[in-house]
Amino acid sequence: MERGEAVGLLAEHGPCRLKTYRRRWFLLAVVCLLNCSNAMLWLTFAPVADQTAAYFHISLEMVNWLSIVYLLISIPFGLVATWVLDSVGLRCAVILSAWLNMMGSIIRMFSVLKFMSLGSQNYWYLFVGQCLCALAQPLVIFSPTKLAALWFPDHQRATANMISSMSNPLGILIANVLSPALVPEGRHIPLMLGVYAIPALTACLLATVGIREKVPPTPPSASATNSTSQPFFMGLKMLLRNKPYIILTVCFGGGIGMFTCFSALLEQILCEKGYSNVFAGLDGALFTVCGLLGAFLLGLYVDRTRNFIESTKICFCLSALASIIFAVASRFRDQAIALAIASSIFGFFGFAMYPVAMELAVECSYPVGEGTSTGLIFVASQIEGVIFMILLQALTVRVSKDPSSTCALDQDGALDWTTPVLLVAGLCSAMACFYVIFFHTDYKRLHAETSSSDMVKAEDTGSDDVPEA
Repeated sequence: MERGEAVGLLAEHGPCRLKTYRRRWFLLAVVCLLNCSNAMLWLTFAPVADQTAAYFHISLEMVNWLSIVYLLISIPFGLVATWVLDSVGLRCAVILSAWLNMMGSIIRMFSVLKFMSLGSQNYWYLFVGQCLCALAQPLVIFSPTKLAALWFPDHQRATANMISSMSNPLGILIANVLSPALVPEGRHIPLMLGVYAIPALTACLLATVGIREKVPPTPPSASATNSTSQPFFMGLKMLLRNKPYIILTVCFGGGIGMFTCFSALLEQILCEKGYSNVFAGLDGALFTVCGLLGAFLLGLYVDRTRNFIESTKICFCLSALASIIFAVASRFRDQAIALAIASSIFGFFGFAMYPVAMELAVECSYPVGEGTSTGLIFVASQIEGVIFMILLQALTVRVSKDPSSTCALDQDGALDWTTPVLLVAGLCSAMACFYVIFFHTDYKRLHAETSSSDMVKAEDTGSDDVPEA
């Protein structure tokens, strides 16, 4: 090729690459904001469960259903979300999720507007709003792996997945800190609902106006160039016959379910032993901040080493150990330091697994579509999460009123969570052992990309060997 031709091609493709680069990171930013907002809406009430129950004159069980409904709705709609992502496209999934999230956040505000008051039935505005937000959750939760596969080169995929996936626990962190700060008393709940609607409105506006392409004009990797994703139902059949994938789904889905329960029930677990809502919020914040740090560091490490299996096994074991420490410490008063350390370790290694395990799901199930392979894990996690939430609440024991308890609704006695938290620690340990012993797989996507790259190099070498006429 002549030098003039090379300069011409560079001039032609340079602006296109820059445009793709900008859109790639804009799309990542929108998905992060949407994921964060959805998590904030999910756990709005969990850190202030007792104040919410008092304000709306409902029971703590009804407050918990505002969190549980996310899990229930995500089970059937998760399958729809996987189809939307793999068949309709990432752009449609993100925009639809943004609108559902925004409408849910607005409907929740109707519960505190006097001219729309239903009296004692105002709770149902909250419930309907949570249902719409719950419909948005699978679409945005499944998006990170698809986004990383379509828009990012192979050496950035785990990092991109980590950034977009960890925006969800960032939303949990914000909810744990912001809800107690905004609601020192129940009368401040209208302010909290208004504040949480702002990110949802912003994400909807950015997604609707700014996302215009389904895929980048230039594929960033060999697997994105030679997309061989199986049809949706064929992909499901392949996954159900894939033993390593089933083990990953059961173990990692159970881990997500337990983390969900931990986030939603933390304030109720700690208040019976005299810990304040502020401490519970800070403990949840430590849990999430350390998780974000762990995910960031592990994402960078895995992008360099490709040690998906080894990393997840080590993190799973250390998470189980931290869950045991927390289960023991939470049953005693004045153990704030021990609880903070246990929560930090639990979050650091537990959250660090999330994006890496999602990438591992794609590696062991390739060429099944990314939305299907990660979506089925999420659906399994929601099923297990619902079972855990109902089981843990059923195992609580009502104890007599204790002056040291900080639970706001303890006129009938507080709930003792000793048995439930010990059960969580036992289940986490059992799943970690099962995963370490039985999970083994090949990295199918990486092998396919390596083979494709070798073929291209061979073709280039062959063409270079042909003598000029």
